[in-house]
Amino acid sequence: MTDSPVLALAKDLISRQSVTPEDAGCQQLMIERLQALGFEIEVMVFEDTTNFWARRGSQAPLFAFAGHTDVVPAGPLDQWHTAPFEPTVIEGYLHGRGAADMKGSLACMIVAVERFIAEHPDHNGSLAFLITSDEEGPFINGTTRVVDTLMARDENIEMCIVGEPSSTHAVGDVVKNGRRGSMTGDLRVKGTQGHVAYPHLANNPVHQALPALSELATTKWDNGNDYFPPTSFQIPNLAAGTGASNVIPGEFDVQFNFRFSTELTDSEIKRRVHSTLDAHGLDYDLNWTLSGQPFLTDAGALLDAVVKGVSDVNHKAPDLLTTGGTSDGRFIAKMGGQVVELGPVNATIHKVNECVSIADLEKLTDMYQNILENVLA
Repeated sequence: MTDSPVLALAKDLISRQSVTPEDAGCQQLMIERLQALGFEIEVMVFEDTTNFWARRGSQAPLFAFAGHTDVVPAGPLDQWHTAPFEPTVIEGYLHGRGAADMKGSLACMIVAVERFIAEHPDHNGSLAFLITSDEEGPFINGTTRVVDTLMARDENIEMCIVGEPSSTHAVGDVVKNGRRGSMTGDLRVKGTQGHVAYPHLANNPVHQALPALSELATTKWDNGNDYFPPTSFQIPNLAAGTGASNVIPGEFDVQFNFRFSTELTDSEIKRRVHSTLDAHGLDYDLNWTLSGQPFLTDAGALLDAVVKGVSDVNHKAPDLLTTGGTSDGRFIAKMGGQVVELGPVNATIHKVNECVSIADLEKLTDMYQNILENVLA
């Protein structure tokens, strides 16, 4: 039995070992398909990362699909049922690294656009693809660099679908219409090293810091809103001591992360954290890393088109959520346009034996095509 166009392309992409930041020919495969449709291609290589920007048309609105060809490492090979880069169909599911995150989405995008252009060769507006090989890595030379390049020449995406695996139980049951911001603080509390038997001659920074950390952990930062849960503060890493049981440490390193809503700004979070640490009289250094601002698409033509496009396939409207981690949507949102995420079920992403329902890939292709019909036909 011959594979469908979507399944055949997904298999071809999965078979290429494109572990971050490698692309392994995935983008060239997509470029050739898009060139055949009349897209103008611009390959953008920044340091170790290959990206491309493809555009068809010059009129507004500019609608873009965004995604990544890179995948996370396979992990322990002996725990995979099948070789991770040998796409295999088992009982209606396509197995392989990247099947759900997000080579399946890429295949759906390409085929949906091929079908749409076949029916609407003179469509309204412009169609584009923004593809990177740096989404799963440090996200330094990928989408953010492409966005900066486009913005510098006033080429701004007005509507964008990011193909991240947004769904929970069945494709299209959840659409991510925003994401929380993410900011990490690396705190070093300074004390005085000494012998545990002579605490009066030392100053234990762990003891000094714990009350402040407890206060930060129990602070109610905001109440969230209709789309975002309350801002969260979490400590993922702690480090102190020499390894000896009789030495009071001289420094205490604490790393904490905020996932914050549109109810707060990063500057307000910083102000409140410093105020708390200062109130406890700590001697400290604190370095901040802002990974992304929160963004939200709560209304507009794109959101309407996505809800209708999904509903026409599933006969049920999707839930609009902002849960989960960050995505490259945060960089695209800087352009001021509408950004949503719609992709496969995320139950197996980054796991061994990653897989995606083949039926879901066919449905997702229909959803993408429906959305194009709604905004550009």
